[in-house]
Amino acid sequence: MSNANVEIKVHSNQVEKALKIFKRKLARDGVLKDIKRLRYFEKPSVKNKRKLKEAKKRRDKLDRLLVR
Repeated sequence: MSNANVEIKVHSNQVEKALKIFKRKLARDGVLKDIKRLRYFEKPSVKNKRKLKEAKKRRDKLDRLLVR
């Protein structure tokens, strides 16, 4: 699970804007994705497939960046 220390400052009582920024930061850090994933039990075979898929995604992204 992600270890996110997020701090949002609310200026002039703009709570909605601060909440929107907070949600965006959590999504970017992957916290929401981890919470959804941990909501239910994940079989070991499914977990391994997910990890392989994530590793391939990272590898492909790195390859795309190196090609440029």
